[in-house]
Amino acid sequence: MTFNDIIKESWLSISGNKVRSFLTVLGIIIGVMAVVIMVAVGETVQKQITDQFSSLGTNTIMIRAGAAQTAGVRTGSRQTLTMDDAEFIAKLPDVMAVTPVQNGAAQVIYGNKNWATSMVGVYPDYTTVQNVEIEYGTFFDQAAVRNASTYAVIGPETAEELGMDKNPVGQVIRIQNTPFTIIGVTRAKGDSAMGSQDDMVIIPVTTLKKRLSGSRFPNAVQMIALKLYENSDNNLAIDQITALLRDRHKLKDDAADDFQIMDMKQIMETMNNVTGYLKLLLIAIAAVSLLVGAIGIMNMMLVSVAERTREIGIRKAIGARERHIITQFLAESVMISFIGSMVGLILGVGLSQGVGRFVMGYNVPFSAWPVVLSVTVAVVVGLSSGVMPAMKAAKLNPIDSLRHE
Repeated sequence: MTFNDIIKESWLSISGNKVRSFLTVLGIIIGVMAVVIMVAVGETVQKQITDQFSSLGTNTIMIRAGAAQTAGVRTGSRQTLTMDDAEFIAKLPDVMAVTPVQNGAAQVIYGNKNWATSMVGVYPDYTTVQNVEIEYGTFFDQAAVRNASTYAVIGPETAEELGMDKNPVGQVIRIQNTPFTIIGVTRAKGDSAMGSQDDMVIIPVTTLKKRLSGSRFPNAVQMIALKLYENSDNNLAIDQITALLRDRHKLKDDAADDFQIMDMKQIMETMNNVTGYLKLLLIAIAAVSLLVGAIGIMNMMLVSVAERTREIGIRKAIGARERHIITQFLAESVMISFIGSMVGLILGVGLSQGVGRFVMGYNVPFSAWPVVLSVTVAVVVGLSSGVMPAMKAAKLNPIDSLRHE
């Protein structure tokens, strides 16, 4: 028999019982579709996390202030990082830019409108550390920090919520009855690993500490953010920062750090590992559907062998060999699996792309994974499900088969 003869015979056999064949193919369709969708979900989550951390850069390091400790017990919430710490960290050889960071909430008033947003006090290097771009106006300089100037840079979403023009530079807003002149508007960036930068007010850290917060520790800050040079060794830089801060804070050798260092590169690698395991788990769960589909094919082929016993006997009587019988039944099994896999691939890709883009608003990444997976499933599932029925058909005795009713 030629290849075309095998395909024609397989199609005639499958189409001879349309309902049973459809239900069998449906099992493979659901299995492949589920796997494709799970792969798309895993890759989308991984891409979202990677994009958020990439917006900061893998050479970004965050240092958070820790609570004072006595004998391993937290005894207070005193902030342990200072602006002076940031100045000394800036002198390290691998540090490209550094800024102290003090966060707070702000009720911003403009005309007859007000808007609750987040407020952050920083140095001018904040734009480098956080990859902030200015759409209109400019960012404040170090002189504004020294003078605790009432300058503000706002996000585009904040300007929109306050009913401002796209370019509100020069307008005056009020925060806690203190007037601030808007000198810049950031370029829309969306959410990042450190939250949304489109809805915030950025002011000099000294202004926030001296004019708005009224803190007893005007030099203390919640966090220090810094960016290393591209080719810097993150681990070496962290060791240098740790040694510097421990020395400045006069910590004994057996004392725990009173600060926490977060390396964005390590965090991103950890998150990628977690999402990778999550993706494998989702695929494993979806693969159960494929197993059920494979059992369905095997069941159908066994029933087909029982129904076609006389046909098999006739084939053998006129000269068909065992390999011809095996080839025929394996071809039918692979064809069923192939049809189901291709339909499942198309439905899975279509649903994941459609739901991702038009419902969730995400750009779902497309890779060769689903295509390779579908072809592999079509061959492996088809062959593995058809082997036992094909061998059973090939071993039938021709005389007994011809007697079968």
